[in-house]
Amino acid sequence: MEAVLECKNLTKKYLKKTALSEINLTVPKGAVVGLLGPNGSGKTTLLKLAAGLLKPTSGEIEVCGFKPGPQSKELAAYQPDRVYLNDWMVVRDLVMMMKDFYSNFNADKAFEMLKNLKIGEYERLKCLSKGTKEKVQLILTMSREASLYMLDEPIGGVDPAARDYILNTIISNYSENSTVIISTHLISDIESVLDYVLFLKEGKLILQGDSDTIREEKKMSIDLLFREEFKC
Repeated sequence: MEAVLECKNLTKKYLKKTALSEINLTVPKGAVVGLLGPNGSGKTTLLKLAAGLLKPTSGEIEVCGFKPGPQSKELAAYQPDRVYLNDWMVVRDLVMMMKDFYSNFNADKAFEMLKNLKIGEYERLKCLSKGTKEKVQLILTMSREASLYMLDEPIGGVDPAARDYILNTIISNYSENSTVIISTHLISDIESVLDYVLFLKEGKLILQGDSDTIREEKKMSIDLLFREEFKC
């Protein structure tokens, strides 16, 4: 199995708090992967480590065959769980900035997706709703022709009616040779598109594998399994 993300005994601590503990995982190439767990389980920390925004306390992590750094960042696209775009910027300027910054950014694809979502390219971000800003951010991420897309809660801040469209945008705008990791606790909304799942609980990896195999072995859906595992 060719991997786009590998972790070996990966641990991340913040002072006395352990966010991730001895994580060993392999994410296969060409899959839609659910990074699943409740808030505080370590999902965001794992993605930030993969994106090179944090350094491990111990252990190893490789992204597309490289330790997180300039080479991996050329191949992996990361979207954080909050809007990072500057309000004073115009949508078109953001697209052109991304085109200048990333050699694998497809501006034509970005403008096409903006048109489909009826987002004007000359609109200023401060005039857009929070949900629309998140859609712009997703478009910028998915317009990169990357080997790995890491999306932290991409459907968490939008209304249910928009979630299907956003998932369709994600699924229809990555190649079959790429991998998409979707971090979320809204399992029912994404289960139908998942090929592979990773369950995090209190900083530990408690389950990983092919979603169909897990459903067959556990005799329940991923959503129901999640509810059983993380019920209060």
